[in-house]
Amino acid sequence: MRNSAGLFLLFALPIAGALVAQERSAEWVDPSTGHRIIRLSDEPGSASLYFHQNAYTANGDLMVFTTPEGLSLIDLKTRKIRRLVEGHADHVVVGRKTRQVFYMKDDTVYSTNMDTGATRAIVSKPELRSGSGLTVNADETLLGGSFVEDAKHPSAIPESSAKPEEHSDNPPGKGQMMERRLAARIPMALYTIDIATGKLNTFNHSTDWLNHVQFSPSDPTLLMFCHEGPWHKVDRIWTIRTDGSGPRKIHTRMMDMEIAGHEFFNPDGKTIWYDLQTPKGKEFWLAGVVLATGEAMRYKVQRSEWSVHYNVAPDGKLFAGDGGGPNSVAAPGNGQWIYLFTPHDGALQAEKLVDLSKHNYRLEPNVTFTPDGKWLVFRSNMLGPTYVFAVELGKGS
Repeated sequence: MRNSAGLFLLFALPIAGALVAQERSAEWVDPSTGHRIIRLSDEPGSASLYFHQNAYTANGDLMVFTTPEGLSLIDLKTRKIRRLVEGHADHVVVGRKTRQVFYMKDDTVYSTNMDTGATRAIVSKPELRSGSGLTVNADETLLGGSFVEDAKHPSAIPESSAKPEEHSDNPPGKGQMMERRLAARIPMALYTIDIATGKLNTFNHSTDWLNHVQFSPSDPTLLMFCHEGPWHKVDRIWTIRTDGSGPRKIHTRMMDMEIAGHEFFNPDGKTIWYDLQTPKGKEFWLAGVVLATGEAMRYKVQRSEWSVHYNVAPDGKLFAGDGGGPNSVAAPGNGQWIYLFTPHDGALQAEKLVDLSKHNYRLEPNVTFTPDGKWLVFRSNMLGPTYVFAVELGKGS
């Protein structure tokens, strides 16, 4: 027994030491893919933003990320980090035109200049925390989101109820929670906030669960939102004008148990992309709809390469995915990887970039392309604590 214990320690200590060294290292090459990985953040519990929340300045020099203590910035050229906002902030999004980050802190919506740190309170409305905000429109005149109109309703569940250090996207019992929330029929509405004046405008009043509100990156009056709930029970993906006119369903279910979701805009605003399964857990696609014509597109995705979230490169030519865990909708057989996808002959051809076999998918990695299209940014707990990482698309540089 003594010899066995000694052998265990003999082998375990180098492994533990290697993991500690890797955690302390800011850069390494994934031995299974040959791609360079950089740990961008240095504070445990830090995380990149949700996959459709813009985190980058217009020229791509700065990126905002969350920490347990607030918001921080990283200079993507020098990798220098500085604190921007003190205190827990959520519902974070960066304007695509100016160098402003918008967020909620306590019961107030703020904007902060990413260069000077100058901060302005836009509006104080505690009920806005009960929905999906924030999103910012293309000309940075409006913010948008959804909210529970009766904020005291016992079934109202704020989107950011978790503590900042937890970063659990899939807590135990999430499926049952979604069933209960959908059945509760809580009154909700969409809203916009005039950034200059703080004026609140509400529209699309409903008892459906309204979530994942996103402004078009090119049309300042066009919003996308979803009817949230178990995906096979809702007509999920919709667009609407900021005056409440023209609600439009983007995808219509064609079979029982067909699901579509985790929708996002193409960078030019002309197409909406989403995960499509026909039916759930059987056939996997990255699907799209061209807004001007209604043309539907589909790229086949292999089960082993299905991802919780997809995203698209700034030039619209490549896609990326964050893989899925052993309990995902594509299990068994789904891979735990960061993927780069190239469309070809109606399918997505995958290249593996990062081995996430050590990642716990209760935290979703949420890949985004950097504005220069050369890196994918994601969050991961593969080293234990959650950090922000980037993987280089090219090799040998």
